[in-house]
Amino acid sequence: MSESTRVGTVVTHRRYVPYSHAHYAGNLVDGAYSLGLFGDVATEMCILLDGDEGLFASYSDVQFRAPVRAGDLLEITATLVREGTRSRVMEFAVHVVGRGAPTDDAPGAARLLDPPVTATTATGTVVVPPRAD
Repeated sequence: MSESTRVGTVVTHRRYVPYSHAHYAGNLVDGAYSLGLFGDVATEMCILLDGDEGLFASYSDVQFRAPVRAGDLLEITATLVREGTRSRVMEFAVHVVGRGAPTDDAPGAARLLDPPVTATTATGTVVVPPRAD
């Protein structure tokens, strides 16, 4: 993949949020959960583009827009928006695409959300080792 075609590359993961991660009343999950997921998609992006896991350097923006709850089905994306010699700037998003909807009669009930809910967004920078050209 040439450098000119790398910007715009997207990595997507899906993850179910187990109830063991509920941290607050109402089965809310702490915001750090989303940041950890951003680290996972950033790692895959670095492996895909550079053959290295890379290291997260910073976030320039993080927005918690809607709650993430235990029982949610999340879609996490990283999009490469800028590439330097060793830095990779990515935009991240967590979308809730499904949510648990338990009832007394159906404690495991869940539903897909249409449209998905944007829960968390961020912009972050990772660094990779110099290329061995």
